[in-house]
Amino acid sequence: MKSVLITGCSPGGIGHELAKEYHAKGLRVIATARLPAALADLAAFGMDTLELDVTKIESVQAARDQVASMTGGTLDILWSGPAYSLPAADVDIDEVKNVFEVNVFGVMRMVQEFAALLIASGDGRIVNIGSIAGVMPYPFGSTYNSSKAALHAYGNTLRLEMAPFNVQVTTIVTGGVKSNISRHRHMIQPSSIYAPIADIFAERRVARSQVGAMPTDAYAKQVVPQTLKRHVKAWIWKGSFSFVCWFIDAFAGRKGFDWIFSSKFGLYELKNRLSSKKN
Repeated sequence: MKSVLITGCSPGGIGHELAKEYHAKGLRVIATARLPAALADLAAFGMDTLELDVTKIESVQAARDQVASMTGGTLDILWSGPAYSLPAADVDIDEVKNVFEVNVFGVMRMVQEFAALLIASGDGRIVNIGSIAGVMPYPFGSTYNSSKAALHAYGNTLRLEMAPFNVQVTTIVTGGVKSNISRHRHMIQPSSIYAPIADIFAERRVARSQVGAMPTDAYAKQVVPQTLKRHVKAWIWKGSFSFVCWFIDAFAGRKGFDWIFSSKFGLYELKNRLSSKKN
């Protein structure tokens, strides 16, 4: 029986639905979360559950040892990509470090510690949850965007480095998906340089952050079969707006993104409001 370890399986998130979908397809699922109690329903389905905090090397190593004991020293699929988000406007640099600690360094820790188990399987798979935010310049999210762009670059290189060991690496360039990703309800403060468009920020970046997003179960049903193919694509675009993002990136490039997002998020309007104040 093939095995899959998935990070971030708390209810309401992508990992939770991925675990259920892999289980339905007959794989041995090892679901993880920082709070084991959150995995009770998955355990009731017969899945293995583990406590795991990807920001702590001791936790990652303990999980590795437990998985090796469960499976006899192998792992077929490693799903990484816990997500932590906050807007860029006026953000504290320590918060930026926290985002990268989870979204980038956490994934790297998992790969480093589980590489031997994946190689031992003879046909290992590493699946990283990327984001269209790592491709497009989504305003007021440069911290999250850059963490996902870093993950994309990491996956691209890792794919080449792991190929000699028969381990395939793929990045799921994820569009809008309804999930419980930590979204700080940050509001632009009166002292901010973006204060003139605080109203637009609140409406676009906060209130409508999940409008049109794909349900997590639908996302899992689309993605899981792709990762079980004999040859997995380097990048898989799934989730709401992912095709639109791919199309703009392929055919309109930076100028296309710049015009769309500057208009949608009020950056052209900010320029107009600042100009009117000077006059």
